[in-house]
Amino acid sequence: MKRRTSRRSFLTDVAAGAVVLPAAISRATDPPAWPPTGPASPADESYWKQVRAQFSFTEQRVPMNAANLCPSPRSVAARVEDLTRDIDRDCSSNNRAKFRTLTEASRAAVAAQLGVIPDEVALVRNTSEANNIVNNGVPLSAGDEVVVWDQNHPTNNVAWDVRAARFGITVRRVGVPRHPASAQELIDPFVAALTARTRVLAITHVSNVSGVRLPVRELVEAAHARGIHVHLDGAQSWGALDVDLRELGCDSYSASSHKWFMGPKEAGVLYVKEDRIAEIWPNIVAPGWGSDADPDVEGARKFESMGQRDDACLAAVGTTADFHGAIGGPATEARVTELATALKQGLAELGTTLVTPMEPEFSGGVCIIEVPGDRSAALRRLYEEHGIAGAGTGGLRLCPHVYNTREHVARAVEGVKALRDVILG
Repeated sequence: MKRRTSRRSFLTDVAAGAVVLPAAISRATDPPAWPPTGPASPADESYWKQVRAQFSFTEQRVPMNAANLCPSPRSVAARVEDLTRDIDRDCSSNNRAKFRTLTEASRAAVAAQLGVIPDEVALVRNTSEANNIVNNGVPLSAGDEVVVWDQNHPTNNVAWDVRAARFGITVRRVGVPRHPASAQELIDPFVAALTARTRVLAITHVSNVSGVRLPVRELVEAAHARGIHVHLDGAQSWGALDVDLRELGCDSYSASSHKWFMGPKEAGVLYVKEDRIAEIWPNIVAPGWGSDADPDVEGARKFESMGQRDDACLAAVGTTADFHGAIGGPATEARVTELATALKQGLAELGTTLVTPMEPEFSGGVCIIEVPGDRSAALRRLYEEHGIAGAGTGGLRLCPHVYNTREHVARAVEGVKALRDVILG
């Protein structure tokens, strides 16, 4: 069971002056050694301050929008820079040959983190590309149905509509209760939408527009009992939750490196279960595929035949996986849950209305409140006056991650309190 922390006990540990922006910008060139000392524990703030020190952002501008873009640890940024410089010094195929090994090391590290085998993992460019590989590649015929969550990202929602317009399939959208009282309230609407013609269930692990977390394993079991392929958009779970794809059971999974994974930009992952790989067609065929319609590449690698890639970026995906491995998936999820819960409790006590469920079992790290007032002004002033970078998706969205501290959460709550008139209108 995850440890719950009350908002009062959480925030009383933070000095009242924590919301005051520091006058100086810290530019530490020699961060503490990695990995930090001692076991990762949500209760040990000294440990997490060592984690925070691995990131180069300043205390004047604190990122709290992991659902959109995360900073990378210094080690990852340095890896990209060093390898890019290496290529620029010698771009010969002789020198670049080593990147095949480095890319395979990244693939193996990501596969291990997700609980699958390397042949089931393709390193693509982002969640959008991974989603489109699936919705363009799964074999469907006119009259077949695809059931989607109405909170899916457009690349796992509208993209299905585009395919439907081209090929005569039917897309059915499912809504869920805003504040579910049980997992069954999230399961029943999807099960009711499945018919004899349903071929795909395309859902999202954690919604970017509400923060709702679906009971994926139960939905997969219901769909598989009817022979339905389940595609899971994990843009808001890879790097935030302790994801085990074998346990979840989905047939395919997509995610981006630049979000909660905190990796290099323009990299992503597509997992396809081994027995599903052969039936899904790739979107792009480029050198590396082979010489005829049958791919010569092994497993899910056929989905990353895209021509020239950023070799340094792909190599640094493995560096990022190592960074996560030093903390551990369970510890990361526990820390994200602790920060997100304290943030939601603090915001609720201010009188704001949560869009995101309070309960961790129905949510992840995405926290959203309603903004009846001027959303743009609230976001701008929260950033300029309080140094907290959020987003306006679904309301006011704040997404704390392992690089955030208790002081950051306290500052965010105090910032919203100061801007309450603007936010509530």
